[in-house]
Amino acid sequence: MTVTTPMGTAAPTLGAALADFAVDAYRDGVPAEVAGSVRERVLDVLGLCVAAHRLETSAMIVDHVLDQGGHAQATIVGVPTRVTAAQAALANGVLAHSLDYDDTHLPSVLHPSASVVPAALATAEHVGADGEQLVRAVAVGLEVAVRLGMAGYDAELGNSVFFEHGQHATSITGAMGGAVATSLLYGADAAGVLHALGLTASMASGIIEANRTGGTVKRLHCGIAAQSAVTAAQLVRRGFTGPPSVLEGRFGFFEAWLHGRFFPAEITDGLGADWAVPGIFFKPYPANHFTHTTVDAGRALAARGLTPDMVAAVTVGVASSTVRTVGEPLAVKQAPETGYQAQFSGPYAFAAGLIGGGGLAVGLDDYTDALATDPVRRALMAKVSVVGDPRCDAIYPHQFPAVVTVATTDGRTMVEEVLTNRGGPARPLSAEELGRKFRDNVAGRLADPIAVALRDAVLDLGAATPAASVMTPLARFTQPTDQPTHEQEMHP
Repeated sequence: MTVTTPMGTAAPTLGAALADFAVDAYRDGVPAEVAGSVRERVLDVLGLCVAAHRLETSAMIVDHVLDQGGHAQATIVGVPTRVTAAQAALANGVLAHSLDYDDTHLPSVLHPSASVVPAALATAEHVGADGEQLVRAVAVGLEVAVRLGMAGYDAELGNSVFFEHGQHATSITGAMGGAVATSLLYGADAAGVLHALGLTASMASGIIEANRTGGTVKRLHCGIAAQSAVTAAQLVRRGFTGPPSVLEGRFGFFEAWLHGRFFPAEITDGLGADWAVPGIFFKPYPANHFTHTTVDAGRALAARGLTPDMVAAVTVGVASSTVRTVGEPLAVKQAPETGYQAQFSGPYAFAAGLIGGGGLAVGLDDYTDALATDPVRRALMAKVSVVGDPRCDAIYPHQFPAVVTVATTDGRTMVEEVLTNRGGPARPLSAEELGRKFRDNVAGRLADPIAVALRDAVLDLGAATPAASVMTPLARFTQPTDQPTHEQEMHP
């Protein structure tokens, strides 16, 4: 699709380029590496949705959605009552993002799967799509979300312009990617995909002040994004239309969010040939991604013999622009009141890494309200400061590095540098590690045979498999009472 410029000439729009790419890839298929990565991300999201049922906010969103009523179109993970596709996307999107355990793309610093996958799953269930259609739609939706996020990444600034403005790129571009995925599953052509982008741009939102000073609103962001995506695609089916210049227009997406400072080549260069999806980082730890290398540094120092009683003072050096998220206000970060606040604390990340825990080094059971206020951890956190480090600045945001310096009580200095993130292309998680993460996430809620069958079904999603089949075993949680959960085996 083209628009007429003030000079009277026709020019293609960025939205039209994305729509054409989306329709072509959905029709013709995606590379095997991309499809395999998508299946792993669907499995990751479903495991996160199961695990998130431990949170009070998860019960809140489920209760809210069930109060709305409506047609039985799609499944909320862990809920036997089916709801509308848009409401299922809302609930599952909240569940997927609530533990801060979902994947991350760098350097755009967005978490695309937690919006795109719930939106696509709900729509696929609604329309009866097969597994291959689901995989293709998710792949395209993730690619669109990442490319829009990268269009807001300023290499000269060394950071996302969305982030600099206090905007949550995850839910903003995630809504747009989700809209593309859902439109394809609803059978839209390129014009319909473009209209869905046009509608969703008026629904996308999210600010990230809660990262700094608290509140649980961030848990809603990906759910609202997924709901917006499904709603926009459904409204386009009924005849609503959006502006063809929705992205680059004078009053369009990038002007509204980034005040016109964006990089369109990130959207179009290599579109359809160079896929970002396989390079999206999986999260090994259930915490803000900026803290992960600090956890790794703590684990490495523990392996070198450091114990909490030997610590006199700690300086955690990170990229300067992340200090405000994981190190400020320092008094708050040194004394989180809840496990959720601990997920955004650099001092807590060091304490958790040094002391150690479950999962792939630290796990969900290491971020609880009780541990956040544990006297031993509080005493250790009080000795930890978080500062900007020039070496980390040079690497960020392609990685979230940490340089941790410890002064010991016997007068020594110990330094541990972790310059790449586990779970990304430089240090990928193995299939076994991804499987361990999934098992940990569903432990206590899915019986082992059900979990194994679900994992196999998701990793084998294809044209012969109805997409809805992966949601069926998730409608109700079960656990044999005569078998210990995986968590109980790890923590007797």
